[in-house]
Amino acid sequence: MTARTALRPDAVLVQAVIAGALSFAHLHDLAAAAGQDGWKAWAYPVSVDLLLVAAWRRLRADRRSRLAWCWFAVALFASLGANVATAGLLDVEHPPTWLRIGVAGWPAIAFLGGTLLAHTSAPTPTAPVDSAPPVAPEPEPESQEPTPQSPEIVEPPAREESPALPAATEPAAPTTPTVPAALVAHARKLAADHQTRTGTAIDTDTLRARLGVPPQLADAIAAQLT
Repeated sequence: MTARTALRPDAVLVQAVIAGALSFAHLHDLAAAAGQDGWKAWAYPVSVDLLLVAAWRRLRADRRSRLAWCWFAVALFASLGANVATAGLLDVEHPPTWLRIGVAGWPAIAFLGGTLLAHTSAPTPTAPVDSAPPVAPEPEPESQEPTPQSPEIVEPPAREESPALPAATEPAAPTTPTVPAALVAHARKLAADHQTRTGTAIDTDTLRARLGVPPQLADAIAAQLT
C-alpha cells in the first residue's frame, strides 16, 4: 500500500512540469526569432527561470521585500510575454526592433537582478521583548511611635504593697507583606530563566537582587514560588 501511494503521480507536479516545458520552449522560440540563434537561444529560458526561482526563494524568507517582488514581477512578465508573443500576437518572422533590443539586453538585466537578490541581506528577526512591566514593590508601613505624655503625679499609697509585676506580653507576630499577583508572575519568569541557564533553583538573595525588593518582601515571594 505504501509503495503504490509513493508511486502515484501528483497532478500539481505534472501540471508544473508541463507549464515549465511550454514556457521554456516559448522563450527559446522568441529568442531565436529575435536573432539569438544556437546555444544562445537555449540560455534565455534558463536565465528567466533562474531569476524567477531566486526571487521566489527571497520572498519565502521575507514576504515584505520590495526588491524580491520587483524582480519576481520582471521574470514573470518575461515568461508570460514570451508565451503571449509566440501565440500570434507578434510576427516572429519579422520581429520589431524593440523586441530585438529587449532580448539582447535581457542578460544584463537578469545579472543585475540575480546579484541584488543574492547580496542583499535579509532582515534578522528581533527577539521578543517581555511585555510585562516591572512592578514596583509596595512601601513598608512606617512605624508610628507614641508621643510621650506628661507624667501624672500619683499620691503614695497608705501602706506599702509589693509592686505588681508587669504582665508578660507576647511578641507580636511579624506581618507578612501582601505580594501583588503581577510581581509573583514576574518572579516566576525570573526563576524559570535562572533554572534554565544554571540548572539550579533560584535562591532568595538572587531573587531579591533581580527584583530590587526588600528582604522581607523577597522572602514572601520566594515562599509563594515553592
